[in-house]
Amino acid sequence: MIESVYIESSVISYLTARPSRDVVVAARQAITETWWLDRRAAFDLYISALVESEISQGDAAAVERRLRAAEGISSIAISPEAQQVAEDLLAQGAVPTGSEEDALHIGIAAAAGIDYLLTWNFKHINNAQTKAAIRATVEAHGYVCPMLCSPEELGAEL
Repeated sequence: MIESVYIESSVISYLTARPSRDVVVAARQAITETWWLDRRAAFDLYISALVESEISQGDAAAVERRLRAAEGISSIAISPEAQQVAEDLLAQGAVPTGSEEDALHIGIAAAAGIDYLLTWNFKHINNAQTKAAIRATVEAHGYVCPMLCSPEELGAEL
């Protein structure tokens, strides 16, 4: 059975952004491109209406690049169950208030039974200090928590 990956907006943004002069950002861009070219075919990929909304904002040329990259990726509906998980992630403090979209990404992936949530968001999603609280909240809803990881952690090599 092929494992599933929810592609969070930051991955698409790193994939399609103009090359950065910042060393960390440039490395993440290279890792993302490598993952996209070499690893994505090994997984069933998913986005959501939330991802579509986030990648549709900003500079028109950048929006076009991001939407083109997301073409053909199946979209998951934002279910009431996903919204409830997101609300509880915020209520429990697993994701901080003001980061509703980050909580909703986790809720969507969890409620849909996705194996991995791929992100470059280390602040509120793929954070070593909050992963246990996120997992506990998701599991309290009866779901298996998706593995929260970056493209680098999911097998991209430079």
